[in-house]
Amino acid sequence: MLFDKTKTANPRTILFPILVVVLVLSQTVDGAGHQVTRVHDGDTLKVRGDSGEFTIRLVGIDAPEKSKKKREPGQPFSQKATEYLAGLVLNQSVDVKECGVDRYGRILGIVVLEGTDINQEMLKMGFAEVYRGKPVKGFDLAPYFDAEREAREAKKGIWVQGLEYVSPRDWRKGLSPVGWGRTKATP
Repeated sequence: MLFDKTKTANPRTILFPILVVVLVLSQTVDGAGHQVTRVHDGDTLKVRGDSGEFTIRLVGIDAPEKSKKKREPGQPFSQKATEYLAGLVLNQSVDVKECGVDRYGRILGIVVLEGTDINQEMLKMGFAEVYRGKPVKGFDLAPYFDAEREAREAKKGIWVQGLEYVSPRDWRKGLSPVGWGRTKATP
């Protein structure tokens, strides 16, 4: 017999799944009043709000990669991108519009400071490119591509490198601009 009618259900068995669902649903970052506590790099930061601390991956942009090893240089402009983002938002109260979660468990979000889309600001200043991976469903990248194009034409930030520029996506794969024959970059 699969279900014994003579036994009563254990309250813990019933309440635990309900508690888990309530906790998961309450862990949303969407909304106002999040204090930026750390800037990891040019497209990732940490915020603290009423419902906890969250890592936010700025959706729609890809900033130059920092080195994974100490004392090794990262991608050109990685440090400048990190410093610029920190200068804008570190210790500031920001709004976050949640757009999903990436494969690392980071919240994909649009960070807004005093009405300014910080993701788009990073593109305008040439400290990031539009993310070239799988786009977030329903997210309009058109204004982001416009901001990137303007920065590229003005040769701001990363775009001053011209033909030597390597997309963060290619950098992560170890590719270099040498003839763009898809050869591995040398360390």
